[in-house]
Amino acid sequence: MLLQRCTNRVRLGGALLALLVVAGCGGAGPTQPTANSQQQAGQAGPAVEIPPEALTMYEQATAVMAAGDFVDAELRFEEFVLMYPDYPGAYVNLAIIHANNENDPATREAIDAALALDPDQPAALNQLGMLLRRNGNFLEAEAAYLKAVTVSPDYALAHYNLGVLNELYLQRLETALRHFETYQGLVGEDKQVEKWIADLTRRVAASQRTANVAE
Repeated sequence: MLLQRCTNRVRLGGALLALLVVAGCGGAGPTQPTANSQQQAGQAGPAVEIPPEALTMYEQATAVMAAGDFVDAELRFEEFVLMYPDYPGAYVNLAIIHANNENDPATREAIDAALALDPDQPAALNQLGMLLRRNGNFLEAEAAYLKAVTVSPDYALAHYNLGVLNELYLQRLETALRHFETYQGLVGEDKQVEKWIADLTRRVAASQRTANVAE
């Protein structure tokens, strides 16, 4: 049941991205290379502008990745980081590809490379949270997601993942409700998340009534 609910939330969580590449609950599409792209949901960029020739190479790789050809995309991003090793978004994309291939060691290596370049890289922190959650390290996953929303409060996917984590794994209904409401406020109307919020609101109210009776 948890797996099914998680799968449903993957589909909806990625819907706010124009380029969708599912990589687990709250997965993101290919990250973009421009400096201001880290303000966008599920996207992150380097601290400096990317050269035009590198931008073309990057855009081609992300297009291939968005089309679902992860084999070609992986080769393109590996070539990119050999030529331009200073852009964390490329490593985040490699992490997404490796996660899709269920290669956790390679996923962690790519995430660590991104965070070595930018410890406050929200998309890398989000990927780290998903990797940790998949391996049952729920509190560490929470810490990664919380850091992502601390450095980027408008990073909707991390709020989404915090909602999933707190509801399904940590059983913190009020905290889950708060993060889903934040996510909803950031992305606009999401019919399915709206249903989850209504359900959580009822469950939190019932829990509070039970607690009041017990007192």
